[in-house]
Amino acid sequence: MTAQPELKKRKMSTKILQICTHSGTFHADETLAVFMLKLLGRFSNAKVVRSRKPADWEASDIVVDVSGKYDGKKFFDHHQREFTGTFNDQYKTKLSSAGLVFKHFGKEIICSVLGFSTEKNAKDIDFVYDRVYKDFVEAIDANDNGINKYANQNDLIPKFHDRNFSLAGTVANLNPSWDSDPTDADFDAQFQVASQLMGKAFMQFLNYIGKSFLPAKQYVQKAFDERFSVDKSGKIILMNRYVPWKEHIYNIEKSNNVEGQILYVLFPDSNSNWRITAVPVSASSFDSRKKLPAEWRGLRDQALSDKTGIPNCVFIHAAGFTGGVESKEGALKLAKLSL
Repeated sequence: MTAQPELKKRKMSTKILQICTHSGTFHADETLAVFMLKLLGRFSNAKVVRSRKPADWEASDIVVDVSGKYDGKKFFDHHQREFTGTFNDQYKTKLSSAGLVFKHFGKEIICSVLGFSTEKNAKDIDFVYDRVYKDFVEAIDANDNGINKYANQNDLIPKFHDRNFSLAGTVANLNPSWDSDPTDADFDAQFQVASQLMGKAFMQFLNYIGKSFLPAKQYVQKAFDERFSVDKSGKIILMNRYVPWKEHIYNIEKSNNVEGQILYVLFPDSNSNWRITAVPVSASSFDSRKKLPAEWRGLRDQALSDKTGIPNCVFIHAAGFTGGVESKEGALKLAKLSL
């Protein structure tokens, strides 16, 4: 009977940890840094203090984006003149508070969110750790440190403005307006909104990489291995369900010394039709290794079926990189004719 009061006493005496970042105007990096820290069990219920007072820094358990100190344990600031840290030797982008927190706690966060084990999933953890930094966190570091995406920004004339389309721009616009005479409490309330916004985007990407992209490789590998049973050319792969495939194609080709050989990928789409897609030159390219025939492009339905001789066609995109047909057999015929 004495065990329950003792347990209750221990729980009541557990210290609530404190995270500190700077007060005033907030940015994408520290809003994400704080969110990531709260993904860790020991900081999940931590109190967040926003202050530029040294006494508050000292009273906190971890301090991000303020203090002028970095020790990899308690202090995670990047504003001091002598700081030049990067994620690792493969990167040149100077870290912000988001990069610092992810560098030190990223693998722990990955295990916590994705349920990975350091013993069983070591390679997967390393892959996700690098991929999430490269495709998500690095851009935040660069933005906060004023690093241009292009080596010579003056040579590039943008066709449109996209600052307010970015996460960093959206977070900046969440700061209270100057004409409302905002108080510290106003900034703190909006900081929480911004932190949740950044955190939601981070979690969506992390879950996509760990739970969608990574497991998809086995399906792409199987389709690659069976490609000669689909067509003797070996240039077409067919998957019986859609999975993220583009980057896996390039990696599988490279590991099998057949780079550039897969031209078309076939898979069912969400409308119970089948899709044919031309493999892009690269994962980020809008150009294809071999586009669908020019005379098909832009045609739909019966007009397309009349042109190809294949019944129940749906469309071929005007740019020639993808098309649809109602059956697997029809998609395969389109691909073979396209070769």
